[in-house]
Amino acid sequence: MSDPWLRLMLAACVCLAVGCGKREFRVAVIPRTTAETIWEAVHAGAEFAASPAGIQVYWNAPTSEDDFQQQAALIDRVIDEHYQGLIIAPDQPLVLMTPVQRAVSRGVRTVVIAAPLPLPPQRDLAYIVNDDEASGRMAAMRIGKILGGKGRVAVLGIDPESLSDLTVLHSLEKTFEENFPGIVIEERRPGTHNGVEAQQIADEVLAGHHDLNAILALSAVATYGAIAALQARGQTAQVKLIGFEQSVEMGNEVRAGVMDSLIAEDTYQMGYRALTLLAEHRDGPLPAQEIKLEPTLLTSENIDSPLAQRLINQDWRRKP
Repeated sequence: MSDPWLRLMLAACVCLAVGCGKREFRVAVIPRTTAETIWEAVHAGAEFAASPAGIQVYWNAPTSEDDFQQQAALIDRVIDEHYQGLIIAPDQPLVLMTPVQRAVSRGVRTVVIAAPLPLPPQRDLAYIVNDDEASGRMAAMRIGKILGGKGRVAVLGIDPESLSDLTVLHSLEKTFEENFPGIVIEERRPGTHNGVEAQQIADEVLAGHHDLNAILALSAVATYGAIAALQARGQTAQVKLIGFEQSVEMGNEVRAGVMDSLIAEDTYQMGYRALTLLAEHRDGPLPAQEIKLEPTLLTSENIDSPLAQRLINQDWRRKP
């Protein structure tokens, strides 16, 4: 038998062994941080969708949400190592815009989750994000209800460069204006990624506004800071707290009455649907699209419901 025939037979055997026509497909999942449990749900959802599709998932993220450069470096690693797919929850939209553009230009099919970038959906760039307008409207309607349409509110944890936070704030203000003109926003404070600083900010706001009736905290750090400040002052009953970025610990605070409510994002669905979308288009370009997922209001009335537990607890075995 000649060498060419031998090589052909060997190639056929290898093809039968590993499966012809099935190219390796690797997807990197890079959330904002590994420090918050809300992002573990993204990992769980992506892994659940990846397993039956035979897709390899690489999971990594900064240990803090303010480490924008590490998140950008992780995207560059994905490009350099020729990953076919990327799921990214950007920490900071302006800093991450250029690395994401670079990934898309290199043919990395990219799904941005949680919060949008200032880039339109396009070939190989899709969005599966929280409906931030709905979050702002939901927060305003809850505050309007518990304050009886009148009162003074502070908004903490605002990232002035986050399109998501600015959309929530605009929707909150618009809903107050249209439905509860008797509610006044006394303070709008920028956020921090430091828990001690977040508590200090909340304490300053409480000290400066003795007639404050409610606090809306737009991040986990701001929410925990507000909890600590309210507890230290003994004002958890007097000042109602509505938080963002759910966790088991926050769920317990709602259950105990320390917090009034939580506005929860379905990050499990974000991870699952993003990976499913990439799997569906593994053999071609990713079509431009934007999907918005509805947030959920969690209160003492529904905090132990199956829906609330699905959003709070990290169950890697559950179906979406």
